[in-house]
Order: sequence, then C-alpha cells, then structure tokens
Amino acid sequence: MGRVETRKHFNWRMAMSCLLIMVSTMNYGFDNSGFSTTQAMNAFQRQFGEINPKTGKYYLPPSWLSLFNSLPFIGFVVGMQVGSFISQRFGRRWCMFSMSAYALISATVCVTSQNKHQIMAGRILNCNVVPIFQSEIVPAQIRGMAVGSYQFSLMLGGLLVNVVCRGTSTLNTSAAWRIPIGLFYVIPTIIMCTIWFIPESPRWLLTQDRTDEAYASFKTLRSGTMPDAEIDAEFETLQDALRLEPEQGRWVEIFQGVNLKRTGISVTINILQQATGQAFVSTYGAVYVRSIGTLNAFNFTLILAVCNLTMVSIGLFLNDRVGRRPLLFIGGMLQFAAILSMGSLGTQKETLQTKTGIVALLVIFAGCYVFSWAPMAYVISSEVPALRLRDATQRTAGVANIVTSFLVTFSIPYLLYEPYAGLGSKVGFIFAGIITLALAFTFFCVPECKGKSLEQIDRMFQEKVPIRQFGNYAIDTAAFLDPEKAVETVLVEHKELK
Repeated sequence: MGRVETRKHFNWRMAMSCLLIMVSTMNYGFDNSGFSTTQAMNAFQRQFGEINPKTGKYYLPPSWLSLFNSLPFIGFVVGMQVGSFISQRFGRRWCMFSMSAYALISATVCVTSQNKHQIMAGRILNCNVVPIFQSEIVPAQIRGMAVGSYQFSLMLGGLLVNVVCRGTSTLNTSAAWRIPIGLFYVIPTIIMCTIWFIPESPRWLLTQDRTDEAYASFKTLRSGTMPDAEIDAEFETLQDALRLEPEQGRWVEIFQGVNLKRTGISVTINILQQATGQAFVSTYGAVYVRSIGTLNAFNFTLILAVCNLTMVSIGLFLNDRVGRRPLLFIGGMLQFAAILSMGSLGTQKETLQTKTGIVALLVIFAGCYVFSWAPMAYVISSEVPALRLRDATQRTAGVANIVTSFLVTFSIPYLLYEPYAGLGSKVGFIFAGIITLALAFTFFCVPECKGKSLEQIDRMFQEKVPIRQFGNYAIDTAAFLDPEKAVETVLVEHKELK
C-alpha cells in the first residue's frame, strides 16, 4: 500500500478552499447536536413540553418529539432541490452563499421562539446542502479525505455546541437553549463574507463552456503542487473526458444505461447510511439517556462528541490509505456488534449495570458509524455519478437520504417509549438486521475508487468493469487519452441511452 503524501497536494488556495467548504458544513453539526441536546434541558421542556400527570414534571410527549425531529427533513428536501438547482445553474459558490443567507432566516425564527409551534416552524425552515464542491477541486489521491471532512466538520460542530449546552444546561431561564441556538448565526455569516475568495469549481466551469475561466481556476488550485506541464496535461484530460462523455446532463439520463447502476449505488448507500440507526444516538441520545437515569445527559453528549471527533479523524486518515470498502466493512461489523449487544442488554433485568452498559454501547455504536458509514456514503456518492449528471444524481441520492432520515427519526420515539412499542434498547435488534443488509450491499455493489480520478471512474463504468474489480483495475492510459478509441466507446454508450 503506497503512502499518501497529503501535504504536497495543497497550496494555500486549495487549503483555504477545502477549509472553507468544510467549515460551511459545521452549521449542520450545530443544528443536529444543538437541538438533540437542548431538548433534554429543563428550560426547553418547561417552555415547549407538557406536565406529566404521574411525575408532576415537564416532559416532551413522544408524538411531539417525533414531529419535532422528523419534520425538519421537509426543509432539507426543499433545500436540497433548490441548492442543487442553484449549484448547477449559477455555480458552487453561489449555492453556498445563498444557502448561508437562508440559514440566517431559520436561525432567527428558532432563537426568537415563544411557543412550540414557532420553534417547530423554525426547524422545518432549516435546510442543509451536501456540497460536491470538494470532490471536484481536489486531486484523486486525497479526495476521500477531503470529501469525508464533511463528517469531521459535523462532529466538530457537535462538540462545540455540546460544550456550550453543558455550560448553559444549569440555567433556569430560556437562555439555556437560546444561547446554543444563537451559534447558528456564526458559520453562515463567515461563509457569506469569505466564499468569493476561493476559486469556482473548474469542472463546473467546463460544463458551462467557460474554458478560460476553468483553466485559471484549475491552475490556481494546482499551482506549486506540480509542474506547469502536468497541470496543462491534467486540464486537457478533464476537457477530453467531458467532451467525450455521452451524457448531456438531462435528469432522465441517470436512469438510463450504465447510469442506472451508478444511480442505484448512490441512492442505496444514502438510504443505508440513515437506516442503520444513527438517529437513535445523534437525535435522541441525550433524551434517551436522561429517561433511563444513569449518566448526566449533558456529560453524555460531551463524551459522545469527543469520541465521535476522534473516530472520524481516524477514518479520514485511513480513507485514502486503506480504501472505501474496507472501512465500510470494518465499521459496519463493529456497529452490528455494538447495536446487537445493546439490544441483548434490553432483554435483561433493568439494573444500573445494564443501563450503564447500554449507554457505553451507544457511544461505541456512534463512534463506529462516524468512522466509516457516515463519511463514506458522501465520498462514494460524490465519486460514482457521471460528470454531467453529478448534480442530478446528488439531488436524487440526497432526497433518498432525507426521506429515510425522516422515516427513521419519526419512528424511533414510537419504538422506544410506552404507551407505544416500548422496546427501549431492544430496538437495536431492528437496526442490527438492517446493518446485515448494508454489509451485503457493500460486498456486492460498492466499487473501490481509492486513488482514481473522477474521469477514470467514469471510464471504468462506461467500459463495464465489474464492481468488485474496480480497486485492482488498471486504466489503459494511452487508450483513455486516444480520441479514436474514446469515440468508439461514446458511440456504444449513445446507443444504450436511446
């Protein structure tokens, strides 16, 4: 296994671009962790909850909790579609700018909430766009790490907001939850002020026939990391791959010919990412830990955030060294063991020891998820689509991800608590079964794209290379750059798309 020299691929403009794109996703970490933690606060439950007639204390009914955490995915679907349209039509930078501006509106609605209807509306208005910017600007050797940094940013945002939540959790006023939500203003403001200092995606510019601008952007991102002759050669390869690509960018093409397989991979891995049960920990972890009465719920969120940040960092380090498939297998099997063990503890007599074990297994399960499946789904779904169909495929896969998230998040309170299913930690048996399907899908259907350029991946799909041979397949560079042979392949693809 060759050593990946990460630093040599970064000049200061590339580093700034990747850092800014990574920081932009931190706001989703604020949102996800911020609300999952604040909903366990006494002040939050007092303002938006109801009196429990048995205990005389405020609580959030499972039905409202379900809606509060699942309805925001409506906003995510809208944001995904609008953001992808802006990205495709006006560019990656305009997408990030406009989505950041919109985030300030939803933040204002949430932080000024006076009743449960207003804060529900604020959550629904919120949205998130998974950027494809990074995968288009970085070299193939570090693409896994760069795109996977999306998850690192989420975990870092979660840690920061949980530190604030721990500090405000003892307050008796609404400031306990308003202060953490106020953090939602920080990242969008930073992005709006700095996004124009990084280059536009050269691949997007090429799709718009803005060749001179694309070359200038590409050279800015590569200058100093390789000789000018290599920069020119790589840029010509991008032009040739786009010129010879059979797809014309129509949405219907993602379901035609070999693109159906590519779309299926992107959609399925996004569905499985959410269906394996991560929302149990990320969305309901603090509330559930509070309900079983072992560890302080806010200490739990800090422990969870630190472990997650550590594990996602290890995963990013290994991503471009070990590959996508091995990490999915390792993480998936560890998730399976943790969630199955947690479900088994739920069948035992409830004691302090069993409840402590359940909490520990939640942390292990979440750590294994962010180590593998969390970032890998974004990496793979950014690598697999055809170049001209990248936005359309990402929109479709994103909607599948969000719909699955909605269904899982909506269902969990009803599965956990009485008077509904009342499964408690035994819900782990359900998710263990889904993880088994995810492992089978990885074995048969997930290609290994480590170290290959997006254009090489595109060519392997067009040449119908078997999925499980992607990792060891050697690209015929001469044929890849031979216009006559390439044209023959394109003609075959055109026939399939008709």
